[in-house]
Amino acid sequence: MRLIKQNFERDGSGFVTLFPEDPEDMWYAYNLIRPKDLLRASAIRRVTTESSTGSTSSTRVHTTLTIRVASLDFDPQSSQLHVSGRIAEETKFTKVGQYHTLDLELQRNFTLEKDGEEAWDSVARGTIKEACDPVKSADVWAVVMQEGLANLAVLTGARTVLRQRIEVSIPRKRGGRASDHDKGLERFFQTILDTMLRQIDLTESKPILLASPGFTASSFQKFILDTAIRTGNKSLAAQKANLVVVHSSSGHLHSLNEVLQSPEVSARLKDTQYAREGKLMDDFMALLRKDDGRAWYGPNEVEKAVEKGAVGRGGGVLLISNALFRAQDVAIRRRWVRLADKVRDVEGGEVRTLSSEHESGKRLDGLGGIAAILTFPLDDLDDEEGVEIPNRNENDLQV
Repeated sequence: MRLIKQNFERDGSGFVTLFPEDPEDMWYAYNLIRPKDLLRASAIRRVTTESSTGSTSSTRVHTTLTIRVASLDFDPQSSQLHVSGRIAEETKFTKVGQYHTLDLELQRNFTLEKDGEEAWDSVARGTIKEACDPVKSADVWAVVMQEGLANLAVLTGARTVLRQRIEVSIPRKRGGRASDHDKGLERFFQTILDTMLRQIDLTESKPILLASPGFTASSFQKFILDTAIRTGNKSLAAQKANLVVVHSSSGHLHSLNEVLQSPEVSARLKDTQYAREGKLMDDFMALLRKDDGRAWYGPNEVEKAVEKGAVGRGGGVLLISNALFRAQDVAIRRRWVRLADKVRDVEGGEVRTLSSEHESGKRLDGLGGIAAILTFPLDDLDDEEGVEIPNRNENDLQV
């Protein structure tokens, strides 16, 4: 999600203009928009006109409408959000009070305004930050490169976001014209560094992976440190310990997968979210092997453990795959959201959402997408009468 504009007042009212870029963004929008909100978006409206002779004609016009939200309908398969309500601002083609349904889609701006009892609270603002600012949840920066090509990416707990693709023409080494190649390579390095300085907050200490075939990455590392000394940039010089040079098969972004699996990178990223989630899954599997009643997995078993208050303060952890939040049935999605809210807000336990795109999330998906570490042992949860989950099927537990 891209944040186009926002304005929040001290009383908590205000508005945001958002630009949804992928299907997950429409799910964020579905959770943000509430009845009585004001929603402004582009629309197609059928308008009927009457001529002086009494004949009528109907045309479809493109316009921008503002409605007072009454109901929402989310279609996850087409990534469309249909929001119905009565028009709140008169236009050339409409009057206040007429009914209309706005169809929110990907790659189209919309503005959401809240006031009064439906003001922007901490939960709503947190949702916007999570959806719009992947850098704030970044664990790792990475530059995957080869001569003339570099991809600057940020890795969050759930996805890899390409921030900038850089291409610079570098002359080949020919005869006695090696200096042209060196100058081109220096210009290439300087372009990458300038881009990094615009994107990366140097006050934060986070690993920066430099990956390439051959010696391009190590040469770039030397260029960074030399530049820091030459310019007296202490913040840049302080990143020396965070720079990790590693081999990749190419400078294309897909090579990042092999980089993250290398032993030297795994050791260096031991304190990141990737490693923390991996350790949680290791801890869960160790408890499961002990078979002492403190580790349970599966939708019914985990729900019953939560109902008994066993996933709360004192070490309770709910592990849930983000695949469950992408269930095709919206009611099922809301069920998992309520379960996570109860563990976190009522029981005081820890909720960890694991990405099915990472290794730890794939392991969890193999257990049904949900598991829990309990604060006290419970026996025979799988023998009790099951908690019915309507319309649950395998697709709701997979991406």
